[in-house]
Amino acid sequence: MGTEKEIVVSGIRSTGILHLGNYFGAIRNYIRMQEEFNCYFFVADWHALTTHPDPKELRGNVYRVLAENIASGLDPEKVTLYVQSDIPEIAELYLLLNMMAYKGELEKVPTFKDKVRQNPDNVNAGLLTYPVLMTADILVHRGLKVPVGKDQEQHLEMSRNFAQRFNNRYGYLFPEPVPFNYGDDLIKINSLDGVGKMSKSENQNSTIFLNDSDDDIRYKIKRAKTDSGPQEPNSAKPDYIANLFTLMGLVSTPDTIKHFEDTFNNCTIRYGDMKKQLAEDMVAFIAPIREKAEAIQQDTAYLTRIMRYGAEKARASAAQTLQEARKLMGINFY
Repeated sequence: MGTEKEIVVSGIRSTGILHLGNYFGAIRNYIRMQEEFNCYFFVADWHALTTHPDPKELRGNVYRVLAENIASGLDPEKVTLYVQSDIPEIAELYLLLNMMAYKGELEKVPTFKDKVRQNPDNVNAGLLTYPVLMTADILVHRGLKVPVGKDQEQHLEMSRNFAQRFNNRYGYLFPEPVPFNYGDDLIKINSLDGVGKMSKSENQNSTIFLNDSDDDIRYKIKRAKTDSGPQEPNSAKPDYIANLFTLMGLVSTPDTIKHFEDTFNNCTIRYGDMKKQLAEDMVAFIAPIREKAEAIQQDTAYLTRIMRYGAEKARASAAQTLQEARKLMGINFY
C-alpha cells in the first residue's frame, strides 16, 4: 500500500457565474490538485442561504456551477464532487463545533462586520457562524490542505482553533488545516476597465464570464481601457495595460506575446491590433468550455448521477469522522 494522499477540501460558491478570475485563480489549481491529492470539492449551497436566494434559482445555479467546473477540467472520477446539503453529517459536526465557538470571537471576524454593514437588516445566526460551518466542511473529511484566497485566510485560522479546541478537550481527531496553493504567485486578473479585479457582481461589462458568447468577449475586450501608448522605449506598463498582457499570457501563443511585448518596448504598439488578437485567442479558449458546460447542463440525468456518486463517497468519509467525534465526546450510548 502506497502512502495515503493528503486530503484537500474546497468549496465552490453556488451563486454567480464563473469568470476568468475564478478559472485562473482557483479551477486551474483544482485540476492540478486532482492528480496529486485526495480532493473533496463541493458546491456550497448551505453557505448561500445566508443571503436568502430565490429557491426557484438554487437548483439551476447548482447545476450550472457543477457543469462549468466539469467543463473546465474537474474529473468526477478523480475528485469527490458533491453538493454540501447532500451530506447531513456536515450539519451535525457544525452543531457540535458551535458548542466550542464563542460569540465574541465570531463577531470580530472582518467578513462578518462587512456583512453587518452592508445588510444591517439581515444579521442572521448563519452569517455569524459562517466560519463554524466552513470548519465543519473541512474537518468532516479531516482535510489538511485548503486552497483559499486571502479573504478566507482568517476563517481558516479559526478552523485551526476549533480543531485544536476539540483535540485538547476530547482527544486527537482533527489535523489543523493549512492554506494551500501552488508556490507560483496566484494570478490576479483585473477588471478590463482598470478598476479592481474581475468580479461576479460588479462591473460585469469588464469581466469575462465562462459563459460569454464569442461576440460578448470581442465587445468587452474591444472596450478595455488603453492609452495612447508608451512615449519612451522600455517604459513600465500601467496596470490596465499590464493586465492585457497578463490575459494574453494565459491564452495566446508565445510568438504572439513576444510580438506585442517587442512593439510595446519600441513604442510602435497598436492597442487596437493587440485587442483584436487577444479577443480571438480568448474566444478560442472560452468557446469550448462554454459549449461543453451548456451540454452538461442540459443533461440532468448525468448531473444527477455525478451528484449521487459524489454524495456517496463524501458521506462514507464524513460518517467515519462523525462516529469518531461522537465516541470521543461520549455521545455513544449503545
